[in-house]
Amino acid sequence: MKNEEHDYAAYVTLNIIGGKWSLLILCHLRKRTVRFCEFPKLIPGLTQKILTKHLRDLENHGLVHRTVFPEIPPKVEYSLTDHGKSLGPVLDCLEQWGKDHLNRARSLNRCVDNSADQI
Repeated sequence: MKNEEHDYAAYVTLNIIGGKWSLLILCHLRKRTVRFCEFPKLIPGLTQKILTKHLRDLENHGLVHRTVFPEIPPKVEYSLTDHGKSLGPVLDCLEQWGKDHLNRARSLNRCVDNSADQI
């Protein structure tokens, strides 16, 4: 039973942060507060529709805080909540594993997914 719970917990975690866009959004928010209009510049290929969906999902999971400033034009900023900041060690591990994997693949002269170089 414990293994099933552990596997399910990992599944839930990956379901929340495992998508390409959500993970990139979290990585940028980990560094600083980001305005909505800055995300497309930080993450090429991210459309406004997809960005809105992922930010809402992350906000609903309590990972991201949305701040709306009452001014014209509207200004909206996003930052990590304390719960979102608790993902720091997880993101560190993912980043380190990715670096290790890329180095290993390069040292073995294997074809490496070039999409990582675009991030």
